Amino acid sequence: MTHVALTIAGSETTGGAGAQTDLKTFQQLGTFGTAALTCIVSFDPQNDWGHRFVPVDPQVIADQIEATTAAHDIDTVKIGMLGTPATIDTVAAALAERSFTNVVLDPVLICKGQEPGAALDTDNALKEKILPLATFVTPNHFEALSLSGMERIESVEELTEAARRIHDAYGVTVLAKGGVVLEGPDAVDVFYDGEQTVELRSPKIGEHRVSGAGCTLAAAVTAELAKGATPLEAARTAKAVVDSAIEHRQGGHTPFEAVYQGEYRPTA
Repeated sequence: MTHVALTIAGSETTGGAGAQTDLKTFQQLGTFGTAALTCIVSFDPQNDWGHRFVPVDPQVIADQIEATTAAHDIDTVKIGMLGTPATIDTVAAALAERSFTNVVLDPVLICKGQEPGAALDTDNALKEKILPLATFVTPNHFEALSLSGMERIESVEELTEAARRIHDAYGVTVLAKGGVVLEGPDAVDVFYDGEQTVELRSPKIGEHRVSGAGCTLAAAVTAELAKGATPLEAARTAKAVVDSAIEHRQGGHTPFEAVYQGEYRPTA
């Protein structure tokens, strides 16, 4: 039978990120995907494509997780957008109740330093209650700064230090994303598991972020781990999947483009 993975994430209705992208990535890699939705996110075309965010009731989230884990043998789960402390409490309880072998966290942080109150409370709750339950984390540049406590990450060496600090603080395997932020011709991600440090490099495809790239990376790691890959093997495949998804990105009437997973072909 096909291996099964669960994504606990938000719905992004335009199809370029969130649970929609996770499920497409799972499918592309030959993993049966299930989803528990945590929130509904829809861009507002009348307001500069800003986010409209509606959380799902915590009991409904718990019910979804209960249903999919009863229906399937699932040992690998991806955590995406959670969005509220109440949702984080619910998901943390669900994770603690079940013996998932792999918990891949895309640590979506929403407080950039100017939003006290609910945003900061949510980020603190994620760090306190979800990160300790994760086994693999995929922070972007901003998230790596926040989780590592570093003041700057401007080089691959500093990105590597951030990955090591995050591993030491939370005991997780880290795939820290340099993306288009770091200078140079290559998009560099750093894998660190406490024993080995591996730089994953590929030529940059443009100089702008593409919506859903982070979701795709974490989802690809999840799909590969569900199939039995080692963390480093999963990271390598995920890097290739993201490169393909960015290269074949989908345009539209939005001011940004979105990943497209359908053109990825394994090299071996």
